[in-house]
Amino acid sequence: MFAKLEVNGDGAHELYTWLKEQQPGDGETSDITWNFEKFLVNAAGDVVKRFSPMMTPEEIAEQLPELLG
Repeated sequence: MFAKLEVNGDGAHELYTWLKEQQPGDGETSDITWNFEKFLVNAAGDVVKRFSPMMTPEEIAEQLPELLG
């Protein structure tokens, strides 16, 4: 549960590979840029949105009604 996981490259954990496939991001690469990058997954298991590391939880909370509605 607390083991270090790879999130980019050939050794990336399958969860992060899937998340990045579903929401590749806006840059030239789908790589996760920093450890506070966030993904929103709805109750159906769909990856709804990817948020930058600089996006605060409060800013995300403001968008939740629209994204999950």
